[in-house]
Amino acid sequence: MASLSALDTLIDLAQRDCDAAAKRLGAALKAAEECEAKLTMLLGYRDDYAMRLDAAQVAGITPMAYRNFVAFLDKLDNAINGQREVTKHAHHKSAVEKTRWQASERKRLSYRTLSERAAAETLRIENKRDQKQVDEFAARKAFYKR
Repeated sequence: MASLSALDTLIDLAQRDCDAAAKRLGAALKAAEECEAKLTMLLGYRDDYAMRLDAAQVAGITPMAYRNFVAFLDKLDNAINGQREVTKHAHHKSAVEKTRWQASERKRLSYRTLSERAAAETLRIENKRDQKQVDEFAARKAFYKR
């Protein structure tokens, strides 16, 4: 079995790796959330602009103004589709970072388990040695008492 100091070093390295992975995951989740917010904003803006177009049509609109409204709505649709792609990519990156964090956490927990087992084994050996010494002392005492 590896020595306790080697296991402690591995645990420390795994903890650092886990912390770094958690920071990357946090950044990826924040980026995904910001992308979602921007997409929601663009969708709301598009809905608002479409309602303005409807209101302008009811009130009467020139053909040039109508073309401008439609062209702007097309540009908004393109921006929304682009933002959907960015959001999809951000969610994928979040999923990848989550998987990496889970793997580093499993590794850290595995090292910790090995360390606990090594400590338990050391304690068991020490207890056995102590019990043997107590038994030998009791046997000598009983032998000399006779």
